[in-house]
Amino acid sequence: MKEILQYLFDHKTLTREDAKLVLTNIASGKYNDPEIAAFVSVYLMRSITVEELRGFRDALLELCIPIDLSDYNTIDVCGTGGDGKNTFNISTLTSFVVAGAGEKVAKHGNYSVSSSCGSSNVMEYYGYKFSNDEDHLRKELDEAGICFLHAPLFNPAMKNVAPVRRSLRMKTFFNMLGPMVNPSSPTNQLVGVFSLDVARLYNYIYQDSGINFAIIHSLDGYDEISLTGPFKVFSNKSEKIFNASDLGFNELSQDQIFGGDTVEQASKIFMEILSGNGTEAQNSAVVANAGFALQIMKPDSDLDACLAKANDALMSGDALAVFKKLIELN
Repeated sequence: MKEILQYLFDHKTLTREDAKLVLTNIASGKYNDPEIAAFVSVYLMRSITVEELRGFRDALLELCIPIDLSDYNTIDVCGTGGDGKNTFNISTLTSFVVAGAGEKVAKHGNYSVSSSCGSSNVMEYYGYKFSNDEDHLRKELDEAGICFLHAPLFNPAMKNVAPVRRSLRMKTFFNMLGPMVNPSSPTNQLVGVFSLDVARLYNYIYQDSGINFAIIHSLDGYDEISLTGPFKVFSNKSEKIFNASDLGFNELSQDQIFGGDTVEQASKIFMEILSGNGTEAQNSAVVANAGFALQIMKPDSDLDACLAKANDALMSGDALAVFKKLIELN
């Protein structure tokens, strides 16, 4: 690791193969925590390259426990996290709205690293039992329309990194990798990223992936459609900047989508919204993200129609019914 760090401190970058090897060695416990922290810190001081990101992704995909859901047409709605905005659980709520609208969702998630409550925190709060049993996950998809893939169960090799990430309490390149390493390899993805540079990296990599995708970044720093200002969407077909008004919504302020200071507060906000009792601002943020997710599943659909379908899934109680069914199965 000393040689690797010296190489990187000389402003050099890793090849795809070398990046894969380093991350494989990290996962296998070849380096201690200070060495891992020093390596991670390199990418807090400079941008990661496409080849480095590809190599890190390759390593995690090779090391992960795969789950075969290929006979379902699934979508994952997942953000990188690390935007430091502490919003409510928009991507998790979006996932249930999309499932409530009739699509199959393979939601990849984890505990929070840089905010008060991640998707795994809120699911656990309501009694969901994490599983990597393929039959059980298939049953969830069949009966609830959604399954939840708790990242540590599928990437046990990353246990060597977890203490360092918890200690740093800030975004690292591991945040960038999360959406890319869903162990079920869904063919559709709505991905939120915390910076425009990362959005461009993702777009470059995803264009060669064969996945139907939309990569979203709110230009004021959110890894989701926050409606607090303009946001950019990269897809298989185009790049476009939208405003809240383009979707028929009012622009929001940051305090309107605040997620609470604790897991308990965040979980209660989550349930208020899922139960149809969210504020207009909260509902708008969820519907906006869900609308784009539904358009990924039906590329020829009009965005306004997808937004209307998402709104109906939330306000009719269909999304809540999906959640209740999923918890019941556990």
